[in-house]
Amino acid sequence: MAPGKQTGLKSLFSLSQFVLTSGQLGQGAIQKHSRISYVEVEILDARTKKQICILEKMLPSFSIADVKHKFYKTCPQWYPSRVGLQLESNGPLLKETKVIKSLAASSIITLYFRDLGTQINWTTVFLTEYTGPLLIYLLFYFRLPNLYDMEDISHCSRPLVVHLACLCHSLHYIKQILETLFLHNFSDENTALKMMLKGCAFYWGFTTWMAYYINHPLYTPPSFGNRQIIPALVCFLRWLSLKEDGLSCLEILLNLAQVLKVNIETKVFVVFIFKMVSSADEG
Repeated sequence: MAPGKQTGLKSLFSLSQFVLTSGQLGQGAIQKHSRISYVEVEILDARTKKQICILEKMLPSFSIADVKHKFYKTCPQWYPSRVGLQLESNGPLLKETKVIKSLAASSIITLYFRDLGTQINWTTVFLTEYTGPLLIYLLFYFRLPNLYDMEDISHCSRPLVVHLACLCHSLHYIKQILETLFLHNFSDENTALKMMLKGCAFYWGFTTWMAYYINHPLYTPPSFGNRQIIPALVCFLRWLSLKEDGLSCLEILLNLAQVLKVNIETKVFVVFIFKMVSSADEG
């Protein structure tokens, strides 16, 4: 056989081997792709049990957070933080880190949707709860018109303890606001707007109640004078110097003493009730 013809046959053989090999690789890739299993997630309304949508081609490795984002793309009116998903209509909410494959018994999984309402981040919640009492108390302290229905209010002299109570109250909430902004680290989770309104009603309501009596023109100083005021002021300054990384039992007691001192100084029982309720809530 001539050398040129033999070389041509070898080239043709190499080309044919390459084509066959490429075909096998392509077939293997197709088979591997076909082995990828997807899960369909059916979303039902938790109240009406009616179907909202079906999310297709969800990988088993997807988390509940991924499901929420896919659901948001299908139903843009519900952003992820507003979506609550449950395995049962009356069951607990699933954590966002939960993986689909740990829930799915088949290729179709049914989840129940619950609208969690308007969501607010925790920083906004605490800033709103703490800024309100600070401003409300100052309104009563400066005795804006129509707050007290009495004549010649501006001519009424106020005892020193009233000014100290205003100073302590303001420093308390300024400290809380600064810690919220610069000290505490909050998670990315949110809370419902109604929960923030509930907290605001508590803080703002009690502040209005006690500020009205402490700054009233007919208020009289405590019976024991400085023997009540000075120890209470020392307790407050001690509390003010604490760094609140967490809320231990000791800190709760010191926090109780902080507002209890205002109760001792001003003889307003409302303050004591406020502190008892807030400490129970914090604990």
